[in-house]
Order: sequence, then structure tokens, then C-alpha cells
Amino acid sequence: MVKAKTGAAETAAPAAPAPSAPAAPAPSKKDAPRTMRDLRLAAETRRRVSTAKQLDNPLREGLRLERVPDANVFVLFGATGDLAHRKVVPALYQLWRTHLLPHEFVIVAVGRRAYTDEAIRAELRASLDQFSRVQPVDEEAWAELAERIVYHRGDFNDPALYSSLGERLDDMDAQRGTRGNRLYYLATQASAFAEIISQLGRAGLDHERHDGGWRRVIIEKPFGRDLDSAVRLNREVGKVFRERQVYRIDHYLGKETVRNLLVFRFGNGIFEPIWNRRHIDHVQITVAESIGIEARGAFYEETGASRDFLQNHLLQLLSLVGMEPPATFGADALRDEKVKVLRAITPFTPDQARSEVVRGQYGPGWVSGKPVAAYRDEPNVDPVSETETFIAARFTIDNWRWSGVPFYLRMGKRLPKRATEIAIQFKEVPHQLFRDSAADPEPNLLAMRIQPDEGIMLRFGAKVPGLGIDVRNVTMDFTYGSAFQTDSPDAYETLILDALLGDASLFTRADEVEQAWSIVDPVINAWADEPAPAFPSYEAGTWGPEAADDLLAREGRRWRRI
Repeated sequence: MVKAKTGAAETAAPAAPAPSAPAAPAPSKKDAPRTMRDLRLAAETRRRVSTAKQLDNPLREGLRLERVPDANVFVLFGATGDLAHRKVVPALYQLWRTHLLPHEFVIVAVGRRAYTDEAIRAELRASLDQFSRVQPVDEEAWAELAERIVYHRGDFNDPALYSSLGERLDDMDAQRGTRGNRLYYLATQASAFAEIISQLGRAGLDHERHDGGWRRVIIEKPFGRDLDSAVRLNREVGKVFRERQVYRIDHYLGKETVRNLLVFRFGNGIFEPIWNRRHIDHVQITVAESIGIEARGAFYEETGASRDFLQNHLLQLLSLVGMEPPATFGADALRDEKVKVLRAITPFTPDQARSEVVRGQYGPGWVSGKPVAAYRDEPNVDPVSETETFIAARFTIDNWRWSGVPFYLRMGKRLPKRATEIAIQFKEVPHQLFRDSAADPEPNLLAMRIQPDEGIMLRFGAKVPGLGIDVRNVTMDFTYGSAFQTDSPDAYETLILDALLGDASLFTRADEVEQAWSIVDPVINAWADEPAPAFPSYEAGTWGPEAADDLLAREGRRWRRI
């Protein structure tokens, strides 16, 4: 509805002449016959005004409406690839379907293949049947969006691509009213990031206009493969774009429960006073996946669980749990506090990297009642691969709030189920009054489920009705679906919309990326100096190698059963 109303001012009719007006004046330029383009624009304006009148609803008066971004061109590099089809375009479709994109919006799909506009539209439409979170696809909404998708072919290393792209974007501004606003999305292989950004700079496509036209770039993960490469990439990006123009995406930060963690901590007075070492025994963060590497053997051989998850997803979640309250809810204030947490993590020595970090690789087994192959038997994987598909680590944060509180992080492929959870384990009460009850209650636990059933669970002790004192564990369970009767947006929908609005709160900053790599690098380097590990070290369908259980057991703790 917001976008429908934007055209109302353009349709104001000229004032009618006074009754006593003299004969009509000589024709002016305004009265000259209009071109077909003018007629189409006028028809579109009338349609928008008509739609606005139909959609006006007095019951919505005074309600908050979501912000709609400025008119813009969304330039999608790697538009023919898996990420574009699986995540980016389905997210854009949902934003368009729910009226969260401006009317003056164009997607320029950039790729190497010899496609036409019609061919790329057909291929993207087919991908929606498989990857859109809302089915069936709204054909009317898709038809409107498809009209705004054009294809631009070229090689990412060829300067001619960027020259022709610049000309085409200027034409879009003139023809589609996109006002010089451009968001570049790099949905390509990580090896192409630096070249694309450098070429954008050489062609002047990073320059923001004096009349307000903005330029922004979203860079996918992995951002580097170690600290040195991340620093180099940050340097290359900084030569072209200012930091405020750069949006390094980590889709975990767009998940509803992750965003709600900030509200949960800082919007409720009962939790923040006990969010510290005096009341919390330890924290567990688990990312479990039942799937394997899904035909991405070549990619995973270069990354492994440490680069694919530990450096970004897991450390991002840790920083959100451990951060201090920011002064404001602005992007820089939030990210300042997250960086402080990462800087306070005690770095691993080589000996600690071996004793406090566990890696594993899945062998053959059964998942969901079906036999699955070992990692080394997956396509494009080295038969004697040393790449880890599981990692568990014990971290400590050396500051006043968290000193002495261990943070246990784990991630694994081919585990029994798909689940992501943050578990805050509170300390036992100082004096056990009810130790003689039928069932001694366990310490209080707060668990935030990030996926698949997003919600929050609090465990506490309560008396069982009846004679005597019988104390049992009970839970209060909040789920988004039942509480709000609405489905949560996909993380990519949230993050793409934020980038179009210029809100970088949920994106990582250059110093944040480098600090995370400085934590993970010593671990990877320590492994490189060790003999080949005894892989595979856990059976598919189990919760990882026994050494991961020992990591907690030696301190009298155990992993929470999810």
C-alpha cells in the first residue's frame, strides 16, 4: 500500500479555468501530442492511484507500517548460480509479494552464460517452486517482479562488462526512475570477490551521486579463508567502498530468534541482572545438521567446519550472548560491543588448540532411517581427506562479566537431527533444601531455539501436586508460531531488506571479521603441524566423536540433549 500511494502526487490535475476566462491560449509544448512512453507512464500512474484508493483502509489508521526502501537497482552477480536460485531470488520474491520493495525496482542479473531476459526469468521462476518458503507461488506477484528482471552477460574479469553495465544502469535510472541507487550483491565464488569489487571501482560504479544516489555492496561468506586473506580482502574492498557502504552477510544473524536475543536480553528487566558469572555456570551453542555436504565436496574440502561455521556463525552467536548493553540500537554501537567480546576471548596456544578443540569427520551410518555414505565417499572429496565435518571447542571470555564461565561451541554434519540452539545453564542453588525429594531438580536452564522450531524454553523446579514434597523439572515453552500466529521471514529476506534500507546492524564489520579469524587461525595452524587425524572419527547419525563428550565430562558437565 505504501508504494501505491507514492504516485498520488504525480496525478494532480491542473486547476480548471475560471468561467470568465478568455478564449483558449495558443497551444504550448505541454499540449503537444504525447509519446507512447508518456501514455504508458500516465496509464501506470492511473493504475497506481486506483489501487491506492481500493487499498485504503481506515482501520489501519495510526498503525505502524514497515519502511519501504528507496527506488533502486539490485545488481545480482552470479545470478545463474545456486545461491541466487536457492536464497537470494526467493527472498526478493517474498519481499515483493508482501509489498516491501519499491515500485521503481529492477533486478539486473549478471552472469557468464548466454541467457536472454526470458530465459533467466523462466529459470528463476522454476527455482521458486522448489525454494520459495510460501507455496504455491503467487503468479500475479511473480509476473510483476519478472517484468523487472533483466539479464546482463559478461565475464567478471573483463573490464568491458563493467563499462556496459554502467551504461545500462544509467539507462535504468532514466527509464525506470531508480534515481541512481544501486545495491551490488556478490553471490559468486569467494575467489571472485576482490576482482569484481576492483572492477566496479575502475568503472566508477562505486561513486555516490551528489543528489543522493547511494551505492552499497553485499559480500557473501566466506570472507577470506584465514586472517591474512581476510585482511587483504578488507584492504581491497576499502580501496573502492567506504565501510558504511559494505554489508558482509552472515545469514544466521537474520534469523528471528537471533534478533530476538537482543530484545530478550535488553528489553526485559528480569534477565540482564543475572546474565553474568555469578549466576551462569556455562553456555552451550550447538549447530547440528542432519545433511551432509550436498554435492559441495570441492567447496567443503577448502573450508571445513572451522572456516564454514566456527569463524562466523558460532562466534557471532557467542558475541551476541556475551556482549554488553550497547549505548544505542544503532549499527556501530551494536557492532562495537560484539567486537569487544571477540577481543576478550582468550587466544589458544598450540597446546590449548589441541586440548580444548575437537575435530571430527563422519563415516558411514544411518540418518532418519536411511543409510548414508562417509564423507570421504562423497563426490569431489579426497579419499584420504583430513577435512573436518565436526568441531567442538571450549572458549573463555576474559572480562568482568564472564571470567571463569566456559562457552562450549559445537557444529557437525550428519548428526541425528537438524537443530540450532543457545543453552544458558545456570548454577545450582547455593543450598539444596529439597535434596531428599523424589527427584532432585536440575539447575535452571534457558534454551533459545534458533531452528527449526524457533522459540525460547525456561526450565525450573516445581512441586508435584500431592502429599509430601516431590520436586520435578517443568518447562515454560514459547514458540513464535503459536504465540504470534504468523510465519517468520527467511533470514535472507530480513538481511536484504535491511541492506536496501541502509541498516547495517546485522552485518559484520571489517574489524569484527578480522578478530574472528585471529581466534580461529591458531587452531587451524596447530592442526597443520599435527600428524594426520584418525578419520573418520564418528558414525553418521550420532552426536559426534567421543572426544567432544570428554571436553565437557572432564569438568563434570555434559552436552544438553536436543
